[in-house]
Amino acid sequence: MMLPVRAGPPRILGLLDVGTAKVACLIVSLEPRGPSILPGMATPFRVLGIGHQRSRGLKAGVITDIEEAEVAVRAAVDQAEQMAGVTLEEVYVSVACGRLRSEVFAANADVVSGRVGDDDIARVLDGGRAYAERDGRMLVHMNRIGLRLDGAPGGGDPRGLAAHRLTADLHAVTADDAPVRNLLLLVERCHLGVAGMVVSPYASALAATSVEERRLGVTVLDIGSGVTSVAVFADSALIHVEAIPVGGSHMTYDIARGLQAPLAEAERIKALYGTMAVAPSDEHEAFSYPLAGEDEGIMHQTTKARLAEILRPRVASLVGLVRERLAGSGMADFAGDRVVLTGGASQLVGIGEQVANLLQRRVRVSGADAAAALPAGLMSPSFATVTGLVAAAAAGEGLVAGQRDRAKLVHGYLGRVGQWLRYGLE
Repeated sequence: MMLPVRAGPPRILGLLDVGTAKVACLIVSLEPRGPSILPGMATPFRVLGIGHQRSRGLKAGVITDIEEAEVAVRAAVDQAEQMAGVTLEEVYVSVACGRLRSEVFAANADVVSGRVGDDDIARVLDGGRAYAERDGRMLVHMNRIGLRLDGAPGGGDPRGLAAHRLTADLHAVTADDAPVRNLLLLVERCHLGVAGMVVSPYASALAATSVEERRLGVTVLDIGSGVTSVAVFADSALIHVEAIPVGGSHMTYDIARGLQAPLAEAERIKALYGTMAVAPSDEHEAFSYPLAGEDEGIMHQTTKARLAEILRPRVASLVGLVRERLAGSGMADFAGDRVVLTGGASQLVGIGEQVANLLQRRVRVSGADAAAALPAGLMSPSFATVTGLVAAAAAGEGLVAGQRDRAKLVHGYLGRVGQWLRYGLE
């Protein structure tokens, strides 16, 4: 659960997702009587403003032209601010760039006093952060999996208990330094501070899955435009993350090459006619489109069955990469049999059934849970990441400060020992 909202003015959160296809900004107010609530949250919220623009200056989630990217981010933030009637000073930003690397390890500390205190827990976390950031990697997420006292399970809050050694089993996600720094620089160029970083697969999973799914074990595939991210949960804890630089834009390129169509037309064809499920009628259900390089007005025809033939190998290849990465991580056996698809490309007709056949697991396609009572636009799988940022930012579980300043890390994330122990998205 998350911390309850204190009496006084509602807490305003700004959430920013800078993706390959779109930039989305969401502004919410945490209110005890707000109309919306995501699975695992204890405090409702009210959506004040939404802004989204087509991305510019990004490729596979990495900034390639910061000036172009700035134009898109400023436009999305301005749109959300005008709708909300507020001016943001800082935002929580999603991170999917920098070749995300996931690792589970144990951090230890001797309990000098004989009873576990806040300082002992802080030393364990500080040691875990230092270990995760070895080799120049940047920490973008760290969450607790379990605690042990002298080798025995220590429960939720070990403070005050007698022990000689405290061990924390931790899961950390790190990224290459430069791409994340460029993302933070982009936000700063828009005159915004970075309140915290949230790893994108984690945010998407919080929006697209239920508390029970995360408890029993679930694998979430967020198929975005340039990146497919993977989040694995077991016993309510995030235990593994992957980011694969393949997504919906690659399907668009396949269509453009296969049909010799302009890229913009290929994207339109994918949105209107894209399907993985082939029915007998698809052999005869034709649609028209212009050929690339031909004179205007000259149209060509193909069928939905031909389109499915182009798309299915790309999805099969993507699922093969996911299976290979999970097998290499050693975490696949802990995730149970449930798979949830989200992200813009997950909306292709029949993709759930194809992924289920390839993985031999139960698969469903999901945006935010309908019970969350969100505005209709945010229910789409395309907005899973920015919607899930609400839950992640409100709870503070796994967050890392936006700056690499050690003091801010210690007093912001690692220093909130009580919150780290008591509150999480369970």
